[in-house]
Amino acid sequence: MKPIQLLCLIFLLQFFSCQEKLKTEIKAIDVAPKQYITVLGIAQDAGYPQIDCSKECCQSFYDEFETKKMVSCLGLVDLESKSKWLFDATPDISEQVHILKAKHLNNNKVIDGVFLTHAHIGHYTGLMYLGREAIGGKNIPVYAMPRMKSYIENNGPWSQLITLNNIDVNPLHNDSTIVLNSNLKVTPFLVPHRDEFSETVGYKIEGKTKSALFIPDIDKWDVWERNIIDEVKQVDYAFLDASFFADGELERDMSKIPHPFTTETTTLFESESEATKNKIHFIHFNHTNPAIKDSHPLKDSLQNLGFRFPKEGSVFEL
Repeated sequence: MKPIQLLCLIFLLQFFSCQEKLKTEIKAIDVAPKQYITVLGIAQDAGYPQIDCSKECCQSFYDEFETKKMVSCLGLVDLESKSKWLFDATPDISEQVHILKAKHLNNNKVIDGVFLTHAHIGHYTGLMYLGREAIGGKNIPVYAMPRMKSYIENNGPWSQLITLNNIDVNPLHNDSTIVLNSNLKVTPFLVPHRDEFSETVGYKIEGKTKSALFIPDIDKWDVWERNIIDEVKQVDYAFLDASFFADGELERDMSKIPHPFTTETTTLFESESEATKNKIHFIHFNHTNPAIKDSHPLKDSLQNLGFRFPKEGSVFEL
């Protein structure tokens, strides 16, 4: 063999060796997590587009410039134990359950459990699809705080779900941890909100190595007994209420619906490190909030500061 042929042969062997090594490394990097959160919705209770809205915010959807956004919801998946849970039962529960089964885990169950935050329409009314008129569920676990549990038990049509054994309501208690299995645990904590029919909670979701906060609804941060900056620093992800972008967004008195404005939260965290800002994933957008759009200059400006806006389908390893 001539020297030039030998050099070519060596080069080819090294090239293919490197390619195989690269494939192995890529495969190792792309291994799917066994426990994770997936975002199943980002909109406020009434979804996007909102009913009878002819304003520019919703007209963008009808003009096919924007995509539909489902109501705020998280899915929790454990591929190791072959289990999956929902955080909130939204009016979009049919599609959200389908996504969990088709794209994440089909364990021949509708769902292994539903964790409710409170009794506002976007957070519990999806329970109706577990009843007689729909799938006729069989003792599907539903986790609820005391007032929420009492509300379901003592008010129709929800009480019928219990009478017919469609759901099995499991009690939750403030700051009391529910151990789902050896991989996952969930802790509810009270937050201030318009509690007409039930108390309101957020959740801390803990996996083997990472943890997350889920607070889709809360009044202003300064009326909470906890410090949101400290709470965010203690977890890896924080899915936070971003219902409205700024004051004046609605034509009515916004003090009557006192969510933290997106701009209030970003101002609160403006002096924190980029790593802390990166933990914040805004969720629960009203149809009027420009950040609900797939792309918007105001949204882009906040992303450039380090804040994040998860899309439906985003996955977060636990």
